[in-house]
Amino acid sequence: MQQKTDPNWPRFVRTPEAARLLDLSPRTLEKHRCEGTGPVYRKLGGRVVYSVADLEAWVRASARQSTSERATVLPIGGQAAGAAR
Repeated sequence: MQQKTDPNWPRFVRTPEAARLLDLSPRTLEKHRCEGTGPVYRKLGGRVVYSVADLEAWVRASARQSTSERATVLPIGGQAAGAAR
């Protein structure tokens, strides 16, 4: 029986699954990777993998309120930095 990895270890997915999670085509994700505009990725051997946490961070960083400014995004389960408690 295979041992489970440490639950704190990041979960990695390959390009097709990352694209499904982001609702993008794998080719679009590959273009983002080449242009440096996509989520952080890693090369393990010859394989490109993404951590699910990095995909989530890329989505949060992409939030916009208008075409000219970024949105104020609350951390998952928390308040915005500097918010009154």
